[in-house]
Amino acid sequence: MKLRWRLTAIAVTLLVTAAIVTLAAVFTYRHTPGPPASTRPPTTLAAEFTQLENNLHAKMGIAVSAVANDQAPIMLGDWQEGPAWSTVKVPLVIAAYRQANPPRVTDVMRAAITESDNAAAESLWAQLGDPATAAQKVQQVLQETGDPTIVESRKLRPEFTAFGQTIWSLVNQIRFTAGAFCNRANDPIFNLMGQVEPDRTWGIGGIPGAEFKGGWGPSPAGKYLVRQIGVLSTPAGKIAVAIAAEPVSGSFDDGTHDLGEVAKWLTDHFGALPAGRCGR
Repeated sequence: MKLRWRLTAIAVTLLVTAAIVTLAAVFTYRHTPGPPASTRPPTTLAAEFTQLENNLHAKMGIAVSAVANDQAPIMLGDWQEGPAWSTVKVPLVIAAYRQANPPRVTDVMRAAITESDNAAAESLWAQLGDPATAAQKVQQVLQETGDPTIVESRKLRPEFTAFGQTIWSLVNQIRFTAGAFCNRANDPIFNLMGQVEPDRTWGIGGIPGAEFKGGWGPSPAGKYLVRQIGVLSTPAGKIAVAIAAEPVSGSFDDGTHDLGEVAKWLTDHFGALPAGRCGR
């Protein structure tokens, strides 16, 4: 009897142990996270963007970051930096808005953003003080987001605005855009960026819900640089983007067309891009 009891006890122990091992294996299988289905390696993104760049016959660049994210942005393409042109009107209008007492959106501010009106922007620039002082105030807006860009105070090319000739890199544009968007005090200006006039809604402006600002201008040789900054809504959250194109043809129309193709590329790759939400 004792032997039979011992054999029975051993058998029960083995069965219980096997059951525990099996359950552990099932639990591990079900709860071990795998790679997100939408994640795409940066090398694949880079290769696909290079193919787009080659097909469009343009030198292009793109920077993408989740809003409120201090991680290094995704950088794609060959283009890295150049004149800000009218994209710098965003920090300029923010600086002018803050200086108003009390802060309020004026018709001049609205025109500078929604119509990209240069006369309106020059008026706001003058309200900030002399050129050196105005540049410093706009620069302070950039510095709040960790953007070290030096705002140009001189009209290096007399036919264009001084601030528009600021050399603003994609990496610094994305640093500014991702940070400034999450500062609630800037909400009125980003709201204006969602109300851009229809004739200026090329590029990312064609993406529903985009808050953006474009800028464009010719090189001394007459070839156009076309660029945009903005914030886009995706199923996973908000992404900040900065894009630029210098078409081989030098044509402004080709540049806006190219940014339209970049916008399509972005929407096709939303699932592979970093997205976030402001902590407010």
